[in-house]
Amino acid sequence: MAYRLPPLSTLRTFEAAARHLSFKKAADELAVTPSAVSQQIKKLEAWLGADLFLRLPEGMQLSEQGVAMLPGIRAGLDSFVAGVEQARRPRAFDLTLSAPPSFATRWLVHHVAAFAARSPDVAIRIASNPDNIDGPRTLAELAKRQATPGATSGEVAIRFGEGHYPGYAVERLLQPEYVPVCSPALLRSGPPLRTPADIAQQVLIHDEMIPAIDKRPSWRAWLKRAGVVGVDAERGPRFSNSVLVHEAVLEGQGIALVIRQHVESDVAAGRLVIPFQITLPSLYSYFIVIARGDVDKPVVARFRDWLRAELAHAPD
Repeated sequence: MAYRLPPLSTLRTFEAAARHLSFKKAADELAVTPSAVSQQIKKLEAWLGADLFLRLPEGMQLSEQGVAMLPGIRAGLDSFVAGVEQARRPRAFDLTLSAPPSFATRWLVHHVAAFAARSPDVAIRIASNPDNIDGPRTLAELAKRQATPGATSGEVAIRFGEGHYPGYAVERLLQPEYVPVCSPALLRSGPPLRTPADIAQQVLIHDEMIPAIDKRPSWRAWLKRAGVVGVDAERGPRFSNSVLVHEAVLEGQGIALVIRQHVESDVAAGRLVIPFQITLPSLYSYFIVIARGDVDKPVVARFRDWLRAELAHAPD
């Protein structure tokens, strides 16, 4: 069957321009110039004999014909992608890595490019998963997965917990420590933070990422370690994960206890400040957890060795 179609490049350009309602943004996405996008759209409009966009004073809009055509073009491009993916030859070395959201967001994404540069033959897939933090439900699920042959094949997991994962190869990577952090703006505009006792005048932000309450970092424990008494350690907002805590601190909403390694880049860039070098040891550690059948795979061993060395060279 012969298909009567305009050049496929014009359809791809139309979809991008229609999605952004901007030739400039479409050009940025397609790595071409806005002029090239304009030429492609004109070519398509000439082929169709219809205008696809309306240039209005308040901005660009799709014409009636553009609105009618867009869903089918998107469906067609999706089908092209699906067909190509079915035919692609899988990479010889694939690595699937799952990690807790805070570790993935605040540490891994800032470092994994170094591994990719050293191992261009490895196709890395990274998943951010809150189930990689120990809790009664997540440990039960881990045991269930182990009972299913091949369920974890090809995967490397970073877990935050106590290290009890029967049936897996387990190695402790890091026992982190918590430090108080706040934004420079909070220091400039809020009550002074000259001594730990001054925290009584600050909003305390609480991190409830760890399911087990007795394993979470607590302001009560930090204040006791700092020798501060008479402060209500339970007041202040609570967030369900560390990524939200980090955003709240960046916005100057208060002061929080965070893992030092998660904020090292922000501290170095001046976005966050550690007002006191009094640390609270974590009751959990980071472990690399690998299905025993995958331990000796060269790509897994290569990544494990890189990760170990990268954490060892992290700033104190």
